[in-house]
Amino acid sequence: MSLTLHDKEKLLKAIEEDREFRYALMGLLGLKEILDRITELAKGQQRLEERQQRLEERFAKLEERQQKLEERFARLEERFVKLEERFIKLEERQQKLEERQQRLEERFVKLEERQQRLEEEMKETRRVLMTIAHRFGVLTEEAFRQGMRFVVEEVLKVAKVERWVYRDEDGVVYGYPSIIEVDVAVRDKEHILVEVKSRVSKSDVAELYRIGKLYEKVEGVKPRLVIVGGFIDSDVDYLARKLGVGIIPVIIR
Repeated sequence: MSLTLHDKEKLLKAIEEDREFRYALMGLLGLKEILDRITELAKGQQRLEERQQRLEERFAKLEERQQKLEERFARLEERFVKLEERFIKLEERQQKLEERQQRLEERFVKLEERQQRLEEEMKETRRVLMTIAHRFGVLTEEAFRQGMRFVVEEVLKVAKVERWVYRDEDGVVYGYPSIIEVDVAVRDKEHILVEVKSRVSKSDVAELYRIGKLYEKVEGVKPRLVIVGGFIDSDVDYLARKLGVGIIPVIIR
């Protein structure tokens, strides 16, 4: 309700002249300020309580998050312990595998040595068997030749031994036309005529010598002459040295 100018003047005059009215009005005005202040304080307290509530909720969330982090960290620690245990087991397994590999390598070396000894024993046994077979007439010349071909390549250190075949029309070797066959090995441009005999006699030496002459005439190369033999007759060495024929014994008599 708005006051008129007249009413305002009467009110001001009453405040000036009436002390009791003036004090009552002042009391009312002070009480209103107190009530307003109390209202503001109440509102401020409510805002503080709301803020405290939000802080408590946030703190609760932080506590929950911290608890989850602690649980996660505990699981990580447990996993790390398991990984360490697994790593230790892997190291132990690797060590056992290395030890097993070492034993296998040692065993392999022993097997290689044993194989080498067996091969040497087999070669020696084969030579002895050839000796016995030849001595009792069981082994033929051709069988001995085929059995000793690997010895020829091993002794002469060549990769391949080939057969040289030629028809001797002039009878250089036997005095009449015939087919001549001999093993030929070529090593560093050196031609080597090789005969393999289970028993070497002087006639074998002379025959190879004449074959060498025929080969030189046909091929234009003077060959080296070699006889690989099982048994060497006692009177062969002198003639072989005189004719330049090398004798290589492969079976111990």
